[in-house]
Amino acid sequence: MQIYAINGSPRKKWNTGTILQNALDGAAESAPDVLTETINLYDYNYKGCISCFQCKRIGGPSYGKCAVKDDMGPILQNVLNADAVIFGSPIYFGEITGMMRCFLERLFFPCFVYDKNYSSIAPKKVHTAFVYTMNVNVDVMQKMGYPARLGLMEGFAHKLFGFKPRLQYVNDTYQFNDYSKYKMEVFSEADKAKQRELQFPVDCANARELGAALVADVKGEPDPFGIDADS
Repeated sequence: MQIYAINGSPRKKWNTGTILQNALDGAAESAPDVLTETINLYDYNYKGCISCFQCKRIGGPSYGKCAVKDDMGPILQNVLNADAVIFGSPIYFGEITGMMRCFLERLFFPCFVYDKNYSSIAPKKVHTAFVYTMNVNVDVMQKMGYPARLGLMEGFAHKLFGFKPRLQYVNDTYQFNDYSKYKMEVFSEADKAKQRELQFPVDCANARELGAALVADVKGEPDPFGIDADS
């Protein structure tokens, strides 16, 4: 069983990377046959969809797959043939990072057909999860409408791969090891440090459970933590 974590953060081992690694660890610990790999998007040279439509050209050599020749080619095919994928991104200006957005454009668009149902021609059904790390707390996240906004790409993943994605929000994240070095008067370093000490370990534990739940999804078993994803 192959599970990928797609890291859309430029900081590989900070909040998003840590949550993703915990999710992969939880998956690997839950079954002996699980293979895991993290793909750090900022390591690669690529761009978003260039609207060449070669993936839609009837009878063309790239029908159903992205024709752009860059670092993403092999990665896109590996992800499309995985058993489960965890997409992780920090939230910038209320959205996933630009690198993650570009990746999802390249991954999703070739697999949708422009028929009346926008049918999926993805090679297989894939279980997915989206994890988001953000500086704002839960109340601000809800007030700003983040879940609805982020849900658009989650909805495309659901339609494309056949399963409703699992979700995890990690709020009020600790941004620096030393806040005194930065102009950050709007935030309390003491409050952020307390959140990091008390809540972030809980977030990491939840990520491990998410990883194990994805393995159960792939195997068609009940969620070991009692919260089944809708299909």
